[in-house]
Amino acid sequence: MKRIGITGNIGSGKSYVCKMFESLGIPVFYSDDETKKLYLIPSVKDLIIKRFGQEVYFEDGSLNRKLLSYHLFKNEEAMQFIESVLYPALNRRFDQWCDQQQSPYVLYESAILFEKSYIKYFDKIIFVSAPEEVRLKRTMQRDDCSEENVRSRMRLQMGEETKISKADFVIYNDGIKEVRPQVEAINKLLYC
Repeated sequence: MKRIGITGNIGSGKSYVCKMFESLGIPVFYSDDETKKLYLIPSVKDLIIKRFGQEVYFEDGSLNRKLLSYHLFKNEEAMQFIESVLYPALNRRFDQWCDQQQSPYVLYESAILFEKSYIKYFDKIIFVSAPEEVRLKRTMQRDDCSEENVRSRMRLQMGEETKISKADFVIYNDGIKEVRPQVEAINKLLYC
């Protein structure tokens, strides 16, 4: 089974494109959703509490994302710690998930495939592209946040041109070009 990474910068429409692949019977592993689940595993939770304190979890046991984000974005070492705890567990979960799939290929959706040098783990990479102004509007609407908030997150990501040059396939989700035919063409190539 081929493992295909699918990525795109904030607001590009990765999830929208992934849903189209799912409608064609292709399983999609959503790394952000799976990572959120990892924070609740007792062994992971214990390590995080030991490092950051009990207050990073609410009384009901759920993660205090805002407080953890505060710790992570002010301290590179804290970010490296979280990655060292979560990424091996995420990789194991993905391997187990792949073992349960029956498709000729699967998709691994993540916004940070290029930033974290994960592309080497995949047979091919699909990049979902959209103009910056389109991505900005989509994200502001989706997250109900300010332009500056979105732009600050955009600055943390590698530029689209660089990612396009490294991708095997590019899907243009600009609101003009139809996405479905692009998805179907890539599916046909990967299904072999």
